[in-house]
Amino acid sequence: MRKALLPLAVLVAWLVALYPAAAQQQQPAAGGNAPAAAPAPPLPYGMPIGTALAKKIAAAALARAEKNGYPSAVAIVGPNGELIYFERNDNANTSAAANAQKKAASAATFRRATKFFEDRLMSGGTLILALEGADPVGGGIPIEVKGHIVGGIGVAGAPTSTADGDAAQAGLDAVK
Repeated sequence: MRKALLPLAVLVAWLVALYPAAAQQQQPAAGGNAPAAAPAPPLPYGMPIGTALAKKIAAAALARAEKNGYPSAVAIVGPNGELIYFERNDNANTSAAANAQKKAASAATFRRATKFFEDRLMSGGTLILALEGADPVGGGIPIEVKGHIVGGIGVAGAPTSTADGDAAQAGLDAVK
């Protein structure tokens, strides 16, 4: 009897977990009765970022991390998450290299900043953990050129994801 109820219990738990998200999407827009407009479609992928641009972004990101006092690592990946460029400050944690690459790949392949996944997880959205390759730690941002996702940047090494995200954004801002 218990084995027969297990699939039903899993289905009910799954539906209960999805209900708040579905109900939230059907709420009318602020000040009106019409539902909110659908979100814009995600940007399309483009050709992978070139090495010269990747180096400029990485240099600016590492400069910001160093200015803030955090020896860090920065990874720049293409749209498929393949490593294009990597650099690290002297004295960065040994774990920073792998973490920067994971953040960059997550940002590029999911076409959104890893801060999105972190915020969802912190607000109780544990289903995020089931998304293979989604890194729920801020510091990864997609790289957009002419309306296309050409890669991602990931920075790791600071004691907070906010500081990693600040360094990643500084890298992107340097080439705008």
